[in-house]
Amino acid sequence: MRNMIFAAALATLIPISGQAHFLLPYAAETQIAKPGDVTLAVVFWHPFENGHVMDMQAPEAFYMIHNGEKTDLIDRLEAAVFKGAQNEGAAFRATLPVKRSGDYVLVTQPAPYYETSEDKYIQQLTKVVFNRNQLPTDWADPVGLPTEIVPLVKPYNVVVGSTFTGQVLREGQPAAGIEIEVEYVAATPDLGSFAATPPTAKPLPGGSLVVVSDMNGYFSFGIPKAGWWGFAALGSGPVTEHEGKELSQDAVFWINAFDLE
Repeated sequence: MRNMIFAAALATLIPISGQAHFLLPYAAETQIAKPGDVTLAVVFWHPFENGHVMDMQAPEAFYMIHNGEKTDLIDRLEAAVFKGAQNEGAAFRATLPVKRSGDYVLVTQPAPYYETSEDKYIQQLTKVVFNRNQLPTDWADPVGLPTEIVPLVKPYNVVVGSTFTGQVLREGQPAAGIEIEVEYVAATPDLGSFAATPPTAKPLPGGSLVVVSDMNGYFSFGIPKAGWWGFAALGSGPVTEHEGKELSQDAVFWINAFDLE
């Protein structure tokens, strides 16, 4: 049965026009070598093409889950200005406290962002998983967001050339027929200067990459290049309006891929 689900999830890649908005909680590494505070940049941005930086308000929630225990990290956010190739925008510096071995699922629930060009709000409920000492603990568990992507592949050491599979959930149930934008972090944030580095790859001429979840909410994507890859399930959340305007409540999940050496 699972093999049948996976086969159905291998959706056709659909290039669509427009630039992808992605909330990116970024650290230099997802596998943490020693205990301590991991430095983060939290940026709402277009990291593939080093495009426009959107101004972020203070997130509604910012926390981690480790060994099933939730820890509020909102006090670890510090307002900062992130510089992209096109503009500067309000963003945040942050730290992730890593002590014991295991997974650290970092969750960012931003305030809705008003996109003037589309006359609607966007809210990206975002997860990224860090790990210490190669001990898996929490990466495959839902965290209870209104919408989220649950990985079926350990997300912090995906092998280039392999396939990443996830499941889109809405209020804990599979969400079928959801378009998932795929983003590559070609321009990584420099955590010292808090600015974007030059991109190492060019976006495809056909626009954003999109896969579609199957009837059970599953989707798959073959990873062609090492680095950070993001998946945004567009409008997968149950909330569709904010302050009288349309709201796209998206589930976002990030993975880190490595070449097999």
